[in-house]
Amino acid sequence: MIKSKTLISDQAIYPSEIRYSKTNKCLTVTFENGRIYSYSAELLRVESPSAEVKGHNTNDKRIVSGCKDVGIKKIDYVGNYAVRIHFDDMHDTGIYSWLYLYELGETKDTVWNSYLEELKRLGLKRKSNTTS
Repeated sequence: MIKSKTLISDQAIYPSEIRYSKTNKCLTVTFENGRIYSYSAELLRVESPSAEVKGHNTNDKRIVSGCKDVGIKKIDYVGNYAVRIHFDDMHDTGIYSWLYLYELGETKDTVWNSYLEELKRLGLKRKSNTTS
């Protein structure tokens, strides 16, 4: 449980619980306002807020493929405002603020569908060396 509060968008929105299921490769975040969001490790990896994925401006976003089976090895708290997620594909440079996780939770269906459309448009696959 996180005891310190972080202000987000003029509201005190911070997680009260963060749990990762290795079996389902799913991170579940419960926010103090009652909202609960579950994120696949794949979604978190391909939407990493790192410069490697997001780039340095809005036109630099990179589509990451081959992450269908990615898992999370470790989660570190960064101060009282974020977590750093260490994925088993060795990516670990993204810092996921509470605001980023909250907004991703609110928009994850749209974000996920856009990601799938971009993969298709670019001829890329979710899983390495397969057709799925």
